[in-house]
Amino acid sequence: MAYANVSLKPPSFGETMRSDAWWAQPALVFLGLSAFIVYSTWAAFQGEHYHFGPYLSPFYSPELWGSSPHSLLGPKPGWWPDWAPFSPALLILWAPAGFRLSCYYYRGAYYKAFWADPPSCAVGEPRKSYLGEHSFPLILQNAHRYFLYLALLFLLLLAHDVWKSLWFDDPATGAVKFGVGVGTLVLALNVVLLSGYAFGCHSLRHLLGGFRDQLSQSPAALKPYACVSCLNRRHMLWAWMSLFSVMFSDVYVRLCSMGIWRDLRLI
Repeated sequence: MAYANVSLKPPSFGETMRSDAWWAQPALVFLGLSAFIVYSTWAAFQGEHYHFGPYLSPFYSPELWGSSPHSLLGPKPGWWPDWAPFSPALLILWAPAGFRLSCYYYRGAYYKAFWADPPSCAVGEPRKSYLGEHSFPLILQNAHRYFLYLALLFLLLLAHDVWKSLWFDDPATGAVKFGVGVGTLVLALNVVLLSGYAFGCHSLRHLLGGFRDQLSQSPAALKPYACVSCLNRRHMLWAWMSLFSVMFSDVYVRLCSMGIWRDLRLI
């Protein structure tokens, strides 16, 4: 009788019997998320070139205080300390950032890519113990459902920005006229992709499913649950497409504001 030599010793960091390029996906995730983090942080601290005509960068929406015509409460408030850099984006970006950071897909993505926890399936990891998401700091991930409510509110605000992007000032008459520019389509596509990502959220599926583990107990919740599940099946794709669409929207508005790109009027 043959016996297999099985070791119960945990594998060391990076040790694996896999022969495929298991490191490729975590590496791509690391590069993609790092690029977004670097750019979004830089853009948030600029505090300028975030609006152009009727367009407002989604990094700065809603603009609570600021220097653009989109500002809801006027210019920089007097209570803002002189030593602190001011940017309207710094006041609101914590909400969408919290939604993405606590997202079920992104957790698995950056746990592997940034923490190597684990680097990939069946690959040795650096830690020797696991406290789970019931201990600090990972217990904060349970706030995801509350960030979802804020994300849905932000979608309404961004959709309103698309509506405002349809109305252009006519320099000849001074009147406001309906129109569609390339920027309008960029902002509209961003809302569509963000909606696909948010409406496919695991927490939203649980919410519309009536907070039940067995949908047979709530037939009325089955249809909305199934609708969200359709988007949830491609949650990773929606997550990445919406991540780069929101970044490109800021790039488009910024370069138009700087005079580097020219916004074409389609209508």
